[in-house]
Formats: sequence, structure tokens, C-alpha cells
Amino acid sequence: MEPLPLSHWENFYVIVGSAAAGLTGLTFVVIALIRDVANVRPTGLSAFVTPTIVHFGGVLALAAFLSMPDLTVTILSAAFALGGLAGVAYGLFIAGRLRGFAGSMRGQDSAYVPVREDWIWNVVLPTLAYAALLVTGVLVWHHPVAALHAVAALSLVLLFIGIRNAWDIAVWMTTHGPPPSQ
Repeated sequence: MEPLPLSHWENFYVIVGSAAAGLTGLTFVVIALIRDVANVRPTGLSAFVTPTIVHFGGVLALAAFLSMPDLTVTILSAAFALGGLAGVAYGLFIAGRLRGFAGSMRGQDSAYVPVREDWIWNVVLPTLAYAALLVTGVLVWHHPVAALHAVAALSLVLLFIGIRNAWDIAVWMTTHGPPPSQ
């Protein structure tokens, strides 16, 4: 099958990929600076920071992949399906991690227990986005242009989820004081 004309998408993926890469680095810097200054407890940060970085990485990977030359429907289908499947599996892993995190923190007064908003933004929405990416692996065979638009929209969705979650982490870290002295 003949390669798809992805050259129309070059600028879009340069912008989206650059944003994802820049925000990944910025997230690392903010977390490091706030943790050092505020002496924030690291408990639970991995349950929230790592998924944010994974979503930024997913957007960056999609942007880099879709900027490659000579992509065919077969290659796109396989990549979208594998990326979507990996994202859904990761979403289920994060759901288990948050559930375990919430269960282990119930008896501690100062510990954070994930709330509905955490579940929505860290599990439900990203997992749905990755499931939709999986579906585009099939859609690209029948409607390649619509599939490319869907992947572009999903890239933006994951980027905005990452931005929102990074902001939430930064706000939480700055509004919670240092742990009590022991």
C-alpha cells in the first residue's frame, strides 16, 4: 500500500511534540525544585507524577512516529493498536496503584487519599484516550484521513491531561507544608 500524505501534519506534530518534550523537562524541574524547597513528602508522588510523564512521553512518541517518512496504513495500524493497547494496560496498572495507594493511606491522618477527580484525570480520561487510539488502529484501514484527525485530537487530549495533572501536582506540592518533625 502507498504511503499516506502525512506531510500536511508536519507543523502540527513539531509543535505538539516540542510541547510534550518541553513540558516533560519542566515537570522534572518543578518537582525537583519544589521538593527541595518545601521538603514535600514523596509518598504518592510516583502515583501521580509518573503517569503525567508517561502521557507527555506518549504524545512525544506519537509526534516523532508520525513525522517519519513512508508510513503505510499497515505500519500506522500496528503502531496505533500497540500504542493504544500499551496505554490501556498502563491505565489499568495506574488504577491498581491508586487503589493500593488509597488502601495503604487510610489509617494515616496526614496522608493523601485519592479523590474522584484524581481517578478521572489520572485513570479514566487517559485510559479512554488510549482505548480510542487502539480503535484508530482499525479505523485507519477504512477511513485513513479520519483516523489521522482522531490521532491528532487524541494527542492534544493527552497533552492537555498531562498539563492539567502537572499543574495539579505543582499546586498540591506548594500548598502542603513540610512533614511534621519526628
